[in-house]
Amino acid sequence: MSPAVQAMLSSWLPVVAMACVYVRGWRHLNARVPDTFNHRHLVCYLSGLVILWIAVASPLDSMGSLLLSAHMAQHLLMMMVAPPLILLGAPGLPLLMGLPETVRRTWLAPFLAWSPCRSFFRRIVHPMVGWSMFLIATIVWHTPTLYETGLQQPGYHLLEHLCFILTSVLFWWPVIQPYPTRSWWPRWAMIPYLLAADLFNTLFSAFFCFYESPIYPTYATAPRITSLDVMQDQALAGAIMWVPGSVIFLVPVAIILRDLLSPRLVRPSMVPLKATPALAGVDGLSLPVLGGAIGTPLSTSPSTSRPRSIVHNLIFRRAVQTIMLLLAAIVVADGLLGPRMGPMNLAGVLPWTHWRGVVVLALLLAGNLFCFACPFMLPRELGKWLFKPTRHWPRALRSKWIAVALLLLFLWSYEILSLWDSPWLTAWIIVGYFATAFTIDSFFRGASFCKYVCPIGQFHFVQSMVSPREVRVRKESTCTSCTTHDCIRGNSDTGARGCELDLFQPRKAGNMDCTFCMDCVRACPSDNIGMLPVSPGSDLVRDPVRSSIGRLSNRWDLCALVALLVFGGFANALGMVGPVLDQQTVWQQQLGHTTLLWIASSTFIATAVLAPLLLLPLTAMLARWCSGAVASFKTITIRGTLALIPIGFAMWLVHMLFHFFTSWATAWPAAQRVMQDLGTRLLGEPAWAMSCCGPTPIWLIPLEIILLDLGLILSIYVLYRLAREYASGMWAEIRFIIPWAMLAFGLYAAGVWIVLQPMQMRGTLLPG
Repeated sequence: MSPAVQAMLSSWLPVVAMACVYVRGWRHLNARVPDTFNHRHLVCYLSGLVILWIAVASPLDSMGSLLLSAHMAQHLLMMMVAPPLILLGAPGLPLLMGLPETVRRTWLAPFLAWSPCRSFFRRIVHPMVGWSMFLIATIVWHTPTLYETGLQQPGYHLLEHLCFILTSVLFWWPVIQPYPTRSWWPRWAMIPYLLAADLFNTLFSAFFCFYESPIYPTYATAPRITSLDVMQDQALAGAIMWVPGSVIFLVPVAIILRDLLSPRLVRPSMVPLKATPALAGVDGLSLPVLGGAIGTPLSTSPSTSRPRSIVHNLIFRRAVQTIMLLLAAIVVADGLLGPRMGPMNLAGVLPWTHWRGVVVLALLLAGNLFCFACPFMLPRELGKWLFKPTRHWPRALRSKWIAVALLLLFLWSYEILSLWDSPWLTAWIIVGYFATAFTIDSFFRGASFCKYVCPIGQFHFVQSMVSPREVRVRKESTCTSCTTHDCIRGNSDTGARGCELDLFQPRKAGNMDCTFCMDCVRACPSDNIGMLPVSPGSDLVRDPVRSSIGRLSNRWDLCALVALLVFGGFANALGMVGPVLDQQTVWQQQLGHTTLLWIASSTFIATAVLAPLLLLPLTAMLARWCSGAVASFKTITIRGTLALIPIGFAMWLVHMLFHFFTSWATAWPAAQRVMQDLGTRLLGEPAWAMSCCGPTPIWLIPLEIILLDLGLILSIYVLYRLAREYASGMWAEIRFIIPWAMLAFGLYAAGVWIVLQPMQMRGTLLPG
């Protein structure tokens, strides 16, 4: 047999045969039930076959023996692109109906009706089976021994490809749920299912990117058909699996998240076979319904009534604030009087390691609980009680620009002046905070310090926009019939004051400017306000006129605040990773500087200020121009920037939780030293060994990557909702999303790179 005929039989013929059988069956089913088998199914299935042929029978297969990057591209198409497309075509019934009637009735019908066969098919598509086999096949076939065997022996190479295709189909089956499928798990469970796979893919790909010698000997000796050397080819192979692979895993997560947050009608492919009379028992053929029993749908509606929580109690709040005030006083005293070495001082460990870690966890799990317990509230209350101010905050200053400037100064000084290593400066910053809060609220009514000045408060306001809880009304109808408006005016019967930040609850939306003080909750006579659960990020897809805030899309100051916090989170983390610090040292030597002050400052300003000033307007212009969106440049820029809050918050979480979980024990020896300075051995001798950073927990890096995944997914979902609002038509929506999604993914990739780099352990003693 000639090589040409052999190539045709081994590549084109099986693909053409599978396409013809499917098309024949699809035409028959499309004529009978066009809603269940439509043209989308046909396009997806045929596209999957074409991509599968490109992966296994095109020149890409031959290049795989010379370039590892080509081999990885082949595996990417074979395992992550072709299988989901084929399954989106719901191939089971069309392939059966496309076969000759004799084959279908005489050969297949008895086999498919056999009970062990049905049981086998039902269990083989269990999510744990598919996930485990996908993971095992990937690892086993990429071990050097088997990989090299596959390169040298065609039989093993064919077996490798069959394993990849079959395990990939099983992996994607519970995600796609092709007709007729019953899900073993609830739909939301596919989110951690896919995120776990993405985590594995990230670690697997990073191994190829950062391994320092050739993994497979064949590529070290193979002829170089490109300008890439063997190590560059190996790094490119890892990048191919890493970046496109992560996108492929995260896209269905975003779609599932969208469906959960915005429920729609059940897809035809998810309807059981018996629910479609037109197909039941078609031509005497009984097709197994694969998967487990359909579970009871989970309710996504928030509770409309809830008993009073202890957090609504003013006495409880004052008690927590008093405890925090006493703790702040201890930190200030130790910072001013204790040792100047940060790891040995409470002012060096509690604010920069423990407080920040607890704060971001609270934001992630509950909302803006720091403002609820803020010790700076007490000097504010003292100033109001002593001076009873009646002045309003100057109208010209009623924006976030002062807070933006202070936040930029704070982030710069923390990074460049090493505030984390100076207990003395830390103590004076806390004193300055108390003095400023007291002074401003002694002169101006309301909560002017919290709303317009406090940079820490602005951080919490912005990040709490993606928190799972919000202070809001339970029933809008109750507010409609209310005539007293106690939530804003106060309630003389209970002695509860109204909202100091002028957030009128019936027109309040989201957590921006909300300090979780619960004054409105205590003032409401109908018990119609509470700290209630919301879908994280739902506040970002809306743009109503908000009480005391207006439309977010009209606020350049809020846009600047968000941009600084998003990019500042990455700038703050970049200033602590080994490769960046090494490069800054090289620049210092090249420029002949005696310190890193100007170089570190330039790096910080370029990342936190110049990058958003350049990238955000450019991305907005591209999105507006490509999609033909009718919204203004200002609106698209601001709302697109707000959509990046989730990925920015994820970076802050990753950074602060790293220090918290690796250095949580550092407070104990500092507390022992304080007690020793006071003349007591109550806590024992200082255990300075605990002031060294602990080993990184094995679960920490996977957790960090999952948090970044979730941040990226939520940002993409918000961008999708913006595209639906501002663009007309599917392709216009896609063109609107692409520029913003590229920016979001660039931030995500930077975050993953940071996670995998050696991190400078600040606020701890060096081991040894």
